[in-house]
Amino acid sequence: MLPIEEVIQMGMADGKLDGSVKFYMSGARTPAVNARLGEDVSNKKTNGVGKDDQTACKWAALSALIAFQDSAKQKGANAVVDLHSFYKKVPVKNAHEYECRAGAVVVGVTLKGTYAKTR
Repeated sequence: MLPIEEVIQMGMADGKLDGSVKFYMSGARTPAVNARLGEDVSNKKTNGVGKDDQTACKWAALSALIAFQDSAKQKGANAVVDLHSFYKKVPVKNAHEYECRAGAVVVGVTLKGTYAKTR
């Protein structure tokens, strides 16, 4: 379990996340939702060879957030709410952290969330 905020900050600093879509983990304080625009799952993996697990996990999580951001824009959403880990279809809800699985070669993060329009 690792903090999602570090991944969001890394994505903003790198310009990979542009701030037009906000991410709210399950259990975190969320602005009022005006419309829910469907659920989605993003399952991203990265090569863990030569990287420490935490760095590889951040890259996999960032890839998942980028996919959510791109889809949210296409759907007219400005947020992803109820975001939670969904590795092997097992929901793990935490207001501040995501689950990452690191093997000898492959590191993976699976996130599930709901696209939304918030105030």
